[in-house]
This record gives sequence, C-alpha cells and structure tokens, in this order.
Amino acid sequence: MSPRLFAPLALRALTVPNRIAVAPMCQYSATDGVPEDWHLVNLGRFATAGPGLIFTEATGVEPDGRITPGCTGMYDDATEAAWARIVSFIKSVGDSRVGMQLGHSGRKGNTVPPWEGGGLLEGEAAWQPQSASAVPYLPGWPAPEPMGPADLDRVRDAFADAARRADRAGFDTVQLHAAHGYLLHQFLSPVTNRRDDTYGGALENRMRFPLEVFDAVRDAFPDDKPVMVRLSASDWIEGGWDIDGSAAFCRELKARGCDMIDVTSGGIDQSQKIETGPGYQLDFSAQIRAEADIPTMAVGQITDPVQAETIVRTGQADMVALARGMLWDPNWTWKAAETLGAEIAMPAPYARCNPKLASTPFVKRDAR
Repeated sequence: MSPRLFAPLALRALTVPNRIAVAPMCQYSATDGVPEDWHLVNLGRFATAGPGLIFTEATGVEPDGRITPGCTGMYDDATEAAWARIVSFIKSVGDSRVGMQLGHSGRKGNTVPPWEGGGLLEGEAAWQPQSASAVPYLPGWPAPEPMGPADLDRVRDAFADAARRADRAGFDTVQLHAAHGYLLHQFLSPVTNRRDDTYGGALENRMRFPLEVFDAVRDAFPDDKPVMVRLSASDWIEGGWDIDGSAAFCRELKARGCDMIDVTSGGIDQSQKIETGPGYQLDFSAQIRAEADIPTMAVGQITDPVQAETIVRTGQADMVALARGMLWDPNWTWKAAETLGAEIAMPAPYARCNPKLASTPFVKRDAR
C-alpha cells in the first residue's frame, strides 16, 4: 500500500508533490523587512529535503504590521526582490512548492525579538500598534489604537498589494494569518473585539473584516493559484473564539474561494489554558474538514512519520505541517520516506547518501 503522506495533492492548478509542509516560523532576522542570507539558507535547507510545501514566516503587509523590527515584510520593491531571489533558489534545488504567509501583528506588534525578552520596543524605531479595540495584550502595556474606517481600508489594500507582489515574486500560494492572536484573529475573537459598529458584536460582524481581507487577497492573486487561511480554531478561553465559530467562518471562506485551512489554536491572550500533547489539535482539524467540507492542514506536535501518515490516511487532515520538528531535523522528509517505504527525488549532490530513497536524483534546474 502506497503511503498517503507521499501522494500528490491538487489545489486549483497547483499540484503539491506530497502532503508534508514546512510551517511558517518567525526568524526575527530581517533588516527593514528585507529577508537576508539567513532566510535563504534557512528555507533553502528545507528545499533540499523535498517537502511538498514550504511556507515563509509570518510576513507583514506593512511596516507597522510586523511583530518586531526583525520580521520580514512584503510591502515595497526591496522586500519583493529579496523574496524573489529566495523563491528562485528554492525552486532550483528541488520540487517543493513555496507559499507566503501574509499577516499583520495588530496589538502584538512593536516588540523586540524573543531572545531579547519580547518586551515593548522603545525609541525612534517604535510604532503605535492598532487593533480591533483598545485592549492591551499584557497588563501594563499601552492600549492599541482602535482601527477606524481609513485604517481598515489601508490594511485591506496592503494585504491585496502584498498578494500581488507575492505572485510576481514566484510564490505558488499565499496564506492569510488569522491565528495566534494577530490582527485578523483579534477581529474574530470576542476577547479582543469590543467594537459596537458593523465589525463587532455578533459573529457575523466579527468575521466581516477578515472576510473582506480574504476577498481582497483572492481577487488580487491569480485565479489558478490557491489561497489558504491559517486559523486558531479555539482561544482556549471560556467565552472566547471557539470551534463552532471557526466552522462557521470556514464555511464562509470556502464559499468565497478558500482552498485550505491550516488549523492551529490559541495565542489570543495569556489567560489561555491549553492542554497540549502529540496531535492535540487534530480534533479541530477533523471537525473543520467535516463541517466546512474544506481541505485542512494539521499542525502541533506532529513528529513521527507513522503519526503523520495516520493523520492523512484517516482523514483527520489533508496535509501535515511541521515547525520545530523541521528546525531540529531539516531532513525529516527523507526519514519519513525511508520509514514509510516511499521514493523521493534528492538533489544530485545528495542522491548517493541513502540509496534506499531514490535511484534517480533530482536534477538541478537553472535558477530563474
């Protein structure tokens, strides 16, 4: 029986060669939003191992949409050109498809990198975060500025412009980041959305701005390329965003042309109480997949190839994504292929390292 983990997946005109994805992982190592050689090496090492899909880290659609000054952006010619170089390299060394995660930090922005403490940024480089409502992220932090009509228009347009730039840079798909407590999640969750206008209150209103952003991105990105959404299925907080709201949101997304939901959870507030463990978010993925009738990607303590194969084969998700597991072992895809008895092409310089994996190496293409 052929492993399902290594079966191709069609999304619109895009065929992903296997069901393994490298999840978005912030590196906090850019300069003025521009990805550097670090990002080329970090993403390039995953490409040599052949996962089906490689995502960039959360990438701000405007400078004030970054989490830290070291976060990447996609909002001007310099950031676009730098990303195009990285995408070209990834595609020259393997057959992985490449996705850009587009996001906006909202109230979780204007901070220093986590290894510097993750506190508020101060001085000339600091900016005023905006959000759905004036609800500080942590006690003692200043309240974000509630977004007015002009702010909503600006951010919506920034997402669309970033999607156009991602297409020009060669990305195969884009993913909207509506998870982990960032701006679009801040509109969805009643924990952070206290508005009394048409963008707050009832579920329909709280979904309105994220859906408008999705529509703008879907219209801006080529019709033959898929658009995905990363969603926190639950806030893990009593009275917060929950799986029922997530299923309703995903039904709306599918009706508007969304191609896949990357299902994660949490991140909206420090009061969350998460019960973690191997595959602890799989029930969310399976429920959204069934109730919204939309393909899903599962993430969260997926580390073992047999575990990953079981997730896909039993219909809990259509793809699996690894984050820390890939950082620890960038060649995880090779080991999964060996464990499950699948063949996978390898770059010619590496092809002889394990003859069990492939008899025919991947031949390096000219970089474009």
